[in-house]
Amino acid sequence: MYQTLHPMLHTAVKAARKAGAIISRASRDLESVAVTTKRQKDFVTEVDKAAEEAIIGTLKTAYPAHAILAEESGASGDSEYTWVIDPLDGTTNFIHGFPQYAVSIGLLHKGVPAQAVVFDPNRNELFTASKGRGAFLNERRIRVSRRAHLDDALIGTGFPFRDLARLEEYIRMFRQVTQKTVGVRRPGAASLDLAYVAAGRLDGFWEIGLSPWDMAAGALLILEAGGLVADFDGEAKYLDTGEVVAGCPKVFAQLLAVVQAERTRH
Repeated sequence: MYQTLHPMLHTAVKAARKAGAIISRASRDLESVAVTTKRQKDFVTEVDKAAEEAIIGTLKTAYPAHAILAEESGASGDSEYTWVIDPLDGTTNFIHGFPQYAVSIGLLHKGVPAQAVVFDPNRNELFTASKGRGAFLNERRIRVSRRAHLDDALIGTGFPFRDLARLEEYIRMFRQVTQKTVGVRRPGAASLDLAYVAAGRLDGFWEIGLSPWDMAAGALLILEAGGLVADFDGEAKYLDTGEVVAGCPKVFAQLLAVVQAERTRH
C-alpha cells in the first residue's frame, strides 16, 4: 500500500529533508562543528540550530499562523496547531560520529498528534504518519510486530542522562526488563526508537525524562501502525509527564506491568 501525503505532512517532509541535508553535510567534517553545553551531558551544535531554522522557516512559510515548540528555540505562537520539532535527536551520537540520529517533526492539533515525520539521514529512511491514515516507511505501509510474549520481545530504552534523580528507579525497571526479555537496546535517539517500534524492529520501548519533541512524532507512528503508547499510569499524558511505554498491543501490556511494578510513586 502506497501513501498519499496530507498537505501538512508534505510540508513537514520537505522541512525534514532540508534539515537532513544540513546534518549530512556537517557529518562529513565533524571536527569543524561548534559544540556548546546547554547543561551537564546535554549538548547543542551549530548544526542543531541551522537544522531547526530550516525546519521552522519551511513550516512558517506554509503555515504562518501555526504555533511552534522546538527544542532549541522553545515555544512561540498561539494556535490550535502546534509543530513540535527536534531538529537533531541524538546530538551526542552525532558529535561522536555514531550514526544513530534523526530529525523529528510532529504536528499537534488541539494537543493530539495529527502528523508525524521521523527522518534518518544516515539510512535515508523516512517514517511518516497522518492521524487515521496509517504509518509508512519510505511510502510503504508499516505495522508493529505481532509478538505476543514479553519473553520473546526485543525492547528499546533510553538511560536517564540529564536528570539522575530517578536513576535507581530506572535501574530496577532495567533489571526486570532485561531478565524478562530476549534483549534490551539503547541506541540513543528516542524518536528513532519509537519509529522502530512502529516498523516492528523493536517490540516495545520505555523511557523516563523525555521531552514532547522526543515523542510527538514517534508516538503517532506507533498508534497508526497498530501499537499502543501511554505514560506509566497507562494514560495518554506522555507528552506532559515525559514517561513513555510503547509497543505492539500484547507486549505493551506486559511491559507496562513490569514498569509499574518497579516505579517509585511521585
